[in-house]
Amino acid sequence: MSFSREDRSRLAGWWFTIDHVLLIAILILVGAGLVFSLAASPSVALKKGLPAYYFVERHVIFSALGALLLVMISFFTTRETRRVALGLLIVALVGLAAVSITGKEINGARRWLSLAGHSLQPSEFLKPAFVVISAWLLAEARTRPEMPGLWLAVGLYALVATFLVLQPDVGQTLLLSIVWGALFFVSGQPLIYAAAIVLFGIAAILGAYMTFPHVESRIDRFLDPAPGDHSQVDRALQSFTQGGFFGRGPGEGTIKTSLPDAHTDFIFAVIAEEYGAIACLAIVLLFGFIVLRALYRAGQEPDPAVKLGIIGLALVFGFQALFNMGVNVGLLPAKGITLPYLSAGGSSTLAISITLGMLLALTRRRAA
Repeated sequence: MSFSREDRSRLAGWWFTIDHVLLIAILILVGAGLVFSLAASPSVALKKGLPAYYFVERHVIFSALGALLLVMISFFTTRETRRVALGLLIVALVGLAAVSITGKEINGARRWLSLAGHSLQPSEFLKPAFVVISAWLLAEARTRPEMPGLWLAVGLYALVATFLVLQPDVGQTLLLSIVWGALFFVSGQPLIYAAAIVLFGIAAILGAYMTFPHVESRIDRFLDPAPGDHSQVDRALQSFTQGGFFGRGPGEGTIKTSLPDAHTDFIFAVIAEEYGAIACLAIVLLFGFIVLRALYRAGQEPDPAVKLGIIGLALVFGFQALFNMGVNVGLLPAKGITLPYLSAGGSSTLAISITLGMLLALTRRRAA
């Protein structure tokens, strides 16, 4: 693609201001997801009585839609990004309220809405909107003392956390709590408040352990696994052993046939068995590069709200990947969090596309 510097069209303006390195890294991740979907999805589809490439075809469709959505959002100005985030936040909160009333219960949790025969998870779309609006409120609290930005940010977090705990979705609650806490600290709020947030977080984790049986079970099994335990995490760990450095080869893995979530939560384990530890390391480096590149651009951003927005979006993306991979290698208890662009799932793919689209929009170069 080539444009003249005299070209004043919006497309030319986008091309000269977008972070090309970040965009290419994200598109490589999208492409990797399509390749790895071929490894994990067919066996799951056949076990469910579906055509072998049912989930692969869905992954291709949602990845294409996601890439288009990502590029479209990256055209937004910072003000347009914030307005879209606010609108999306309102819609997502309405969706969460609807989930608590009419949501479809799956595996003991209400997290999905059924729309036109498709399942939609509002909490996935909540994440980028929540992060951008929280970043703006926390920045306003520092730059405009007359505005109650801090307490609005605290109230928004409390509302979101309440909705998520009621589902219950402890994994997403933990993810957003960590990111919100990081934004609170980076925004320069009083340290006494930050200490209070840490204590509240510890108390909340203990409360979840004592309140939700599935949380207690997962943590207990993680800390003290029973001999011969054949949980999903245990089987996922076997895939790393069997795959070695270079893997058994595409389509040659066997662990995926015993993992019901091989195409979603445990796609990283399938990659380990069929493509090896080297491929897994490359994926880790790609995720890390995207996060570090975004944080580097945040360091160059003079606008506090934009800086915090970039940091928050990068962290929610990075921690989501870290949580998923941590579960797969046995470093964290199971949480039910997908690996961005690699795991199958329409809601998660479109939501992460919105997240990275907003990240690209906020990291664009602007005139001083």
